[in-house]
Amino acid sequence: MAQTDIIPDSSPKAPRTGPSLGGVLTRALRGNVRQYGMLVALALIVLLFQIRTDGILLQPLNITNLIQQNGYILILAIGMMIVIISGHIDLSVGSLAAFIGAAAAVLMVKHHLPWPVAVLAALAVGALAGAWQGFWIAYLGIPSFIVTLAGMLLFRGGTQILLQGQSVAPFPQGFQSISSGFLPEVGPYTDYHNLTLLLGAAVLAVAVLQEVRGRRQTAAYGLEVLPLGLFLAKLAVITAAVVVFTLLLASYHGVPIVLLILGALLVGFGYLMRDSIIGRHTYAIGGNEAAAKLSGVKSKRVVFLAFTNMGVLAALAGLVFAARLNAGTPQAGINFELEAIAAAFIGGASAGGGVGTVLGAIIGGLVLGVLNNGMSLIGVGTDYQQVIKGLVLLAAVGFDVYNKRRAGS
Repeated sequence: MAQTDIIPDSSPKAPRTGPSLGGVLTRALRGNVRQYGMLVALALIVLLFQIRTDGILLQPLNITNLIQQNGYILILAIGMMIVIISGHIDLSVGSLAAFIGAAAAVLMVKHHLPWPVAVLAALAVGALAGAWQGFWIAYLGIPSFIVTLAGMLLFRGGTQILLQGQSVAPFPQGFQSISSGFLPEVGPYTDYHNLTLLLGAAVLAVAVLQEVRGRRQTAAYGLEVLPLGLFLAKLAVITAAVVVFTLLLASYHGVPIVLLILGALLVGFGYLMRDSIIGRHTYAIGGNEAAAKLSGVKSKRVVFLAFTNMGVLAALAGLVFAARLNAGTPQAGINFELEAIAAAFIGGASAGGGVGTVLGAIIGGLVLGVLNNGMSLIGVGTDYQQVIKGLVLLAAVGFDVYNKRRAGS
């Protein structure tokens, strides 16, 4: 048999090219379709109401009011997002928030307990309430819907018992500042709040450094990164957003205390859910609990901790709301759980669990908050506001279902 010589192919080869810009954008959007979609929706809603209100929506005073009016819902939305990611639901958070506000009012007003001690005691009670519900759900296997529905009735009744049907007020000034206070004024007098400007510069520096570090780490692992031009455009958008928001706050009274609380929760829980073991286990349980158990995930403990955490955040939201009202009232917390659940689903949570981000919960809460604020400014009645918010929630969940079906086809 004759030997055949293998002649190397000497024809010129086309150079290897990286992924196209369109391909990169498509994959980035598919990977974060709900979050990017809600960001675009939030921007459009803001633009719409900014035009309809003749610029009132983005006035510094209104921005501050928007933050303070929705702070407690955003706090609840963070905890609710984590609970939904784990594959459960919590219907008791509004009643628990009211109960904690009532308990704090009784401790401070009737028993003259110092407000920092009362706050710590209230957060401890919230943790115990969340652990109590988590025990029934995680270790006894009772559905979360039933347990938290019972908790909703229990805590609502407890609120009525504590307050005896009457509001308890007023609170110490230090406690009120949790919801209505601002960072103190420091430095020489200027047209802007100096400490807010410094804080905004620090936030911008951290955000840019994190984006640059994340890009370098992604490239070091040989993974696909955004083209340089698109990455610089992303940094420009982040810079513009931080600068504008900082100047708006600094031109009024500065950063509200409740915004600092929200920022700390966003950073802390964002890291917890993104980079910690328990965060990854929470996603695993919500995505496929049976597979997670086979992989060694202690699902009962994770679910128990998710509800304990929800109890603490519900207590914090109750304290913020009570501080804003300057009273513990029997009617506090009504429909808070519905607002928190809606914020979580609008922000990207999936009804099946295993999907969602802490930032998405904040975005969803802001969508609802801007809708409420904008519609009130242009004189839309509360009846129509409920209809519109219901349609927004239905559209967000329907969008999630559509994407899942398209991905599975």
